[in-house]
Amino acid sequence: MKRLGVLARPLRAAFMSRFLQMLQYRAAALAGFATQCWWGGIKVMVFAAFYGSAAAGGGGIAPMSLAQAVTYTWLAQGLFALLPWLGDSEVALSARTGAVAYDRLRPVDVYALWFARSMGWIAARVLPRLALMFVFAALALPLLGLRAWAWQLPADLAAALAFGVSLVLALLLSTSMVMLLNVATVAALNERGINAFVAPVVIVFSGNLLPLALLPESWQVLLLVQPLAGVMDIPARLYFGLLSGPQAWAGLGLQCFWIGATVLLGRAAMARTMNRLEVQGG
Repeated sequence: MKRLGVLARPLRAAFMSRFLQMLQYRAAALAGFATQCWWGGIKVMVFAAFYGSAAAGGGGIAPMSLAQAVTYTWLAQGLFALLPWLGDSEVALSARTGAVAYDRLRPVDVYALWFARSMGWIAARVLPRLALMFVFAALALPLLGLRAWAWQLPADLAAALAFGVSLVLALLLSTSMVMLLNVATVAALNERGINAFVAPVVIVFSGNLLPLALLPESWQVLLLVQPLAGVMDIPARLYFGLLSGPQAWAGLGLQCFWIGATVLLGRAAMARTMNRLEVQGG
């Protein structure tokens, strides 16, 4: 146990240094929060119009209520920075300048070091925006008389606890996917094309654009078991109690499975890439 603590010490230091570094960019956090409030408001109005017309037309029962769809929207906007649609900019810079060679010389596993840094980078971008979004959508909107468009509380205590565990797993899963982008960036020495290709796929299949539960029923099994659902959609379903009991455990298990699979894939890809790497810069 003591040896494990010694081995983990540099990784904790890497996580905390990147986390604290990113927290300094308060203007960026506020700008992102304002943008996500704007788009969140537009999506909430679209949902309100959609559910209203469906009710007027005598439509069938939706898999989510309007209150759940609204809360899902604010939750998705607050967790937008959690989506693995961008590689770590620090890794991209080190690949272009040749500074990646220094990481290879450190007495620390390179994959674990980059993983810790990227997790700190993601966490520092998510937490301030999520907190601000909660204050705005859950506290301010009801005070302004917009309770119907506000962020609702979890279904119950069990749902809240499951959501908390799932959110930690979502952070690990997102980081493991970002690591795949990092390795691809090192191999290509440019992240622009990779990010442009990945972004729309991640936004759609994570459930950020539209709750996956509202997509065709025949797609639901495939949508739920694919890895990107574990970043956004599974935590949201646990929050609403749409996954409970054995289904909740299955959702958490899916997240753990994809974390393990993407980490193994990332390690294999990194080993192959580093063996063929030609360092640039000087």
